[in-house]
Amino acid sequence: MSTRFENAANKSVDVNGTYFVYREIGKAGGIPVVFLHHLTAVLDDWDPRVVDGLAAKRHVIAFDNRGVGGSGGSTPKTVEEMAADATAFIEALGFNKVDLLGFSLGGFVSQVIAQKHHALVRKIILAGTGPAGGEGIANVGAVLQDALGKAAAANKNPKQLLFFTQTSEGQAAADDFLRRLKERTGDLDTPVSNETVQAQLAAIQAWGQGDSARLGTVHHPVLVANGDHDVMVPSVNSFVLARKLPNSQLSIFPDAGHGGIFQYHTAFVQQALAFLQQ
Repeated sequence: MSTRFENAANKSVDVNGTYFVYREIGKAGGIPVVFLHHLTAVLDDWDPRVVDGLAAKRHVIAFDNRGVGGSGGSTPKTVEEMAADATAFIEALGFNKVDLLGFSLGGFVSQVIAQKHHALVRKIILAGTGPAGGEGIANVGAVLQDALGKAAAANKNPKQLLFFTQTSEGQAAADDFLRRLKERTGDLDTPVSNETVQAQLAAIQAWGQGDSARLGTVHHPVLVANGDHDVMVPSVNSFVLARKLPNSQLSIFPDAGHGGIFQYHTAFVQQALAFLQQ
């Protein structure tokens, strides 16, 4: 198995008749850490410093959920269906216990997995995400469209506006992050389709209008992480998650946005490994 995400092979597994694409790195054995990704993202959108950093100590698996990137099928329009697909993927690989790292939309999915499949999950990291019904979550589609327009006008990558603060430090971190995403040059994943993006936006909007009452049933240890100025899933949602989850700890990075775990990848990896090894 590869020790670097840059060189990890694209693999696939049959999940109830549909092939899901994934990559895995690190030392096999023990409880794996399964990564669940954000709106519009495919495998190549994971920061290799985060993946490689966790894989230095753990078996890490990143995958495209149904209909996303290179995976087959159609993308569901609800977080609950995405969670069911993610659970089926984990079970198809033969695991009966995993840790979850859910970023943004992946954090919504992780919450549902933990609520509906308690025994499958050991620990959870929720980054740049929020509870059902959380402040501003239903507005993500409008935030995305605004950023796409501004990025096109300024000849920028939308992630420079959506994931990072507009300070000099934030934009320097954005440039570094975008460079890291280009380190892998072969066997790239398939970009998401417009159909996938629209389905994901529908799921996010519904989540933003949902109810977080069941968070109290999630007794797993949870690390909640975010930047202090998240414009996609407002940072207040991280505080709400930490307050409503019975067994949580909170990490907020300064002068950082939605991609705070990427801007502060070294510190985040240290925190994540310490949390997972407790």
